[in-house]
Amino acid sequence: MTLPPFQTLLDNHAGDVHRFLVATVGRVEADDCYQETWLAALRAYPRLRDAANLRGWLLTIAHRKAIDHIRARQRAPLPAGADLPEQGVEDELGGDDGGLRAAVRELPPKQRTAVAMRYELDADYALIARAMGTTEEAARRNVHEGLKRLRREVQR
Repeated sequence: MTLPPFQTLLDNHAGDVHRFLVATVGRVEADDCYQETWLAALRAYPRLRDAANLRGWLLTIAHRKAIDHIRARQRAPLPAGADLPEQGVEDELGGDDGGLRAAVRELPPKQRTAVAMRYELDADYALIARAMGTTEEAARRNVHEGLKRLRREVQR
């Protein structure tokens, strides 16, 4: 199977990649991860030999960029004495979801990714497993544990 032009790949999967990143890192930070994802994909595309699952390949890259971004954010120092942004700023930018998206972003990384892919992208467990580099059973377990944790948070 031959690779489609990169622009076709971008046109076909841009929405899924962006929705996944918004669900995992937030609306404001998703744009940076989105650009990093497509730059990494563009660099690697000429070496790609199998076009069987381009969506999964892109979501794997997006997953890794999201993890890199979250790790970098956790290492970044907080400004001393500066006004910190209020919680809920993203709700003003993108509508109120009752804090559910924020709760998803607070899940452990594997659960966050699995839940975001399953419910934002309607990805099946096989795709989630490939993107995360794990088994389908582990993908199911991460979704299950993430939903269980979200239910506990919502009931508080």
